[in-house]
Amino acid sequence: MAQSHSSRRLLGRGSWPEASRIAEILRKETIGGALLLAGAALALVWANSPWSEAYEDLRDTRVGPSSLHLDLSLGTWAADGLLAIFFFVAGLELKREFVAGDLRDPRRAAVPVAAAVGGVLVPALIYTVVAAGAGDGAAKGWAIPTATDIAFALAVLAVIGRHLPSALRTFLLTLAVVDDLIAITIIALFYTSDLEVGPLLLALVPLAAFTLLVQRRVRSWWLLLPLAAVTWVLVHESGVHATVAGVLLGFAVPVVRSAQAGGPEAGPGLAEHFEHRFRPLSAGVAVPVFAFFAAGVTVGGLSGLGDSLSDRVALGIVLGLVVGKTVGITLATWLVARFTRADLDSELSWLDVVGLAILGGIGFTVSLLIGELAFGLGSERDEHVKVAVLTGSLLAAAIAAVVLRLRSRAHASICAAEEVDADADGVPDVYQSTER
Repeated sequence: MAQSHSSRRLLGRGSWPEASRIAEILRKETIGGALLLAGAALALVWANSPWSEAYEDLRDTRVGPSSLHLDLSLGTWAADGLLAIFFFVAGLELKREFVAGDLRDPRRAAVPVAAAVGGVLVPALIYTVVAAGAGDGAAKGWAIPTATDIAFALAVLAVIGRHLPSALRTFLLTLAVVDDLIAITIIALFYTSDLEVGPLLLALVPLAAFTLLVQRRVRSWWLLLPLAAVTWVLVHESGVHATVAGVLLGFAVPVVRSAQAGGPEAGPGLAEHFEHRFRPLSAGVAVPVFAFFAAGVTVGGLSGLGDSLSDRVALGIVLGLVVGKTVGITLATWLVARFTRADLDSELSWLDVVGLAILGGIGFTVSLLIGELAFGLGSERDEHVKVAVLTGSLLAAAIAAVVLRLRSRAHASICAAEEVDADADGVPDVYQSTER
């Protein structure tokens, strides 16, 4: 093989421990994605049935103590409460990636970080241009098409990309991890209304106590869960979206074992322990229930679909997801290759990057959440947002299926090579050459 002008490889295979860890995460998220789709489908069918009022009544049923300002609708509990679990797991994964995963190496982090940033900037720009002048606060929805839903995307991959090479799956997951970090930052900075400084400062007390306990490797749920709950309540009271509390709590958990426990070489740290415990709850309950309460929109047939998509806000979302994500992720990845003089891995093609970029246009959970924050749950424009997010995500899934199918034979060959373990040592042979 001819020697490249650069020793760096773009989207290289990486190490076996990291590949096997990510494969386990992806299996869980794929199941969660199937449940998410089931919850969304059930909501859509119910909301467009003769019993649609019963769905709305259920979504708007208020429960919780009013004395604590927590007499919230079930839809709000799903968005503010259950999604806090989702963002807690996202916080754990973010910290794990930056401390012990591929993102700790700036050279390996450059590609997914740049791709995620491009996949946020270009869709936001397209939305802003298309929705300009639409009125009624349309500009507030600029962040809706910027988020990639990894569970939905992996559910699609389970059908169309069963032989996707590990390097591409790793790229998709790490891109989504950075995408989550950007989404969390956007929600905290741009979708906080009526900030109350007092409760926000008070939230630091239980958060600090939680941090102190987990840093001492305390796992007692009867100590940690009450502190987490109080932190969530105070952040909710402050006006900052309560899901931010989940991220902060996730960031507080240590990734590697303490020196007394044997250090990094002794096995998984507390963050990975919590991730194993909470990811099934997040993927199997929190996100599907949120999808059930968030995706129920009365479409009104083809005419209603046309009316919704004629709104420039909805059109901006669809174009942002389908076109913006594709252009942003692909262009950013190419720019990294261009300016770092890195070569795409010889087994892969730029068509693979384009396919994954299109798949990044599947925006669901966080997109729907930002739509609710921007326009208000149940508002007419929020209904248009739901139709647009569903339409854009389904279009992105369909186009990605076509593009990735074009490479299915090459992907199958790569995956077959990644499974060969001639010396039966438990590590596929192709990874042994990458281990250092």
